[in-house]
Amino acid sequence: MNGGLLVAGTTSDAGKSVVTAGICRWLVRQGVKVAPFKAQNMSLNSFVTREGAEIGRAQAMQAQACRVEPTALMNPVLLKPGGEQSSQVVLLGKPVGEMSARGYHGGRQQRLLGTVLDCLAELRGTYDAVICEGAGSPAEINLRRTDIVNMGIARGARLPVLVVGDIDRGGVFASFYGTLALLSPEDQELVAGFLVNKFRGDVSLLEPGLDMLRGLTGRDTYGVLPFRHGLGIDEEDGLRVSLRGTVRESTVAPPVGEDVLRVAVCAVPLMSNFTDVDALAAEPGVIVRFVDRPEELADADLAVVPGTRGTVRALAWLRERGLADALVRRAAEGRPVLGICGGFQVLGERIEDEVESRAGTVEGLGLLPVRVRFAREKTLTRPSGEALGEPVEGYEIHHGVAQVLGGEAFLDGCRAGQVWGTHWHGSLESDGFRRAFLREVAAATGRRFVPAPDTSFAALREEQLDRLGDLIEQHADTDALWRLIESGAPRGLPFIPPGAPA
Repeated sequence: MNGGLLVAGTTSDAGKSVVTAGICRWLVRQGVKVAPFKAQNMSLNSFVTREGAEIGRAQAMQAQACRVEPTALMNPVLLKPGGEQSSQVVLLGKPVGEMSARGYHGGRQQRLLGTVLDCLAELRGTYDAVICEGAGSPAEINLRRTDIVNMGIARGARLPVLVVGDIDRGGVFASFYGTLALLSPEDQELVAGFLVNKFRGDVSLLEPGLDMLRGLTGRDTYGVLPFRHGLGIDEEDGLRVSLRGTVRESTVAPPVGEDVLRVAVCAVPLMSNFTDVDALAAEPGVIVRFVDRPEELADADLAVVPGTRGTVRALAWLRERGLADALVRRAAEGRPVLGICGGFQVLGERIEDEVESRAGTVEGLGLLPVRVRFAREKTLTRPSGEALGEPVEGYEIHHGVAQVLGGEAFLDGCRAGQVWGTHWHGSLESDGFRRAFLREVAAATGRRFVPAPDTSFAALREEQLDRLGDLIEQHADTDALWRLIESGAPRGLPFIPPGAPA
């Protein structure tokens, strides 16, 4: 078997990432050696592979669904927005420069088509099947000429295409038909059919519409997935953070101790790797919320300043909102504050940045004895060590180089009183370390909170991925999917006018 499939969507957030992960987990449970692939991803939520390459976190989670180690081949192009009109371009896991949207779509993107097709071919030579994820919609007619992630990759690799639509938004039939009708005849040949996502209610009421859709398009619907709370994988949208993190939606057990702990995460601009706090929310009795006003920090037992692609911009935002003063007051009162990556840099004394913002020297909040200088070369590592008497692992993605001038050692950063800072993303996923850290927070705040002794974040992730696999197995036409992956799109599919504009 040397199969493949492209999962496209009628819109962003239609469920492409989730469906891709679900198909991957279903296949691997059938004994298929499978890998995920996304030619181009726009995301501030990224991950570091073992070889030191940066890829989108969604692809890392899809690799976990496949039970394989993620590599740069699975996401050869990653765009990390630095504002509304420019992004850092990461090619095969390494940054190669900043580029405007116009410059990228004006020529650079199309020149990368050969690279992404080579990566896909290498994966297809290694695995039985490769399940590819598109981006946005394949019917973005203004971008089709330079497309390398939707129909461009499907045409280049002759992949069958499954279009996912979110029926919870409404208008799914029009979205399916309109998406198909705006594609060229050559693109339409590869669109095999549709998959309905997030359906609520009695499927029998939907079936007449699916029959009509088949009559109008000549294409089958490969399944109707029901709406399920708490299903998903790490969010990836680069400019719009959805605060519906997978674990934060899941039902967890009641608190073990008498009190809960409240965690307030400052929703800074260009927030990156906000999934760091999912591990906190997985703990029974820990309540996580995102905040943008100082009064929302008042009752928090722990304030978190997360990572950001714009450290200096985030610092200015904290000051404009009054959150900076609130954080300074918390530190003076001995109330816990945690800074991660860009958030750690914000808590220091001084930032010298001629790389990211080019703002020069900027005074930080002065809560940690740390000075940060931005280097042109990005740090991409997977460190491990020990903290609070527990083993801990993480990953680093940053240009800022921290000079720690005092305080107590804490991972690669430091601790001063109840203010903690580190560049390590993902450290809170280490169960023993997370429990030890929460005990420190509870002691500092006088809360009678007790961490659950048996919460395994890795097990929760696996449980989520198995639920996605179950969703495909129980609600999709898996026999038809198998034929599609193995043999490609059916021949003789009708053309639906008007097709793509000239």
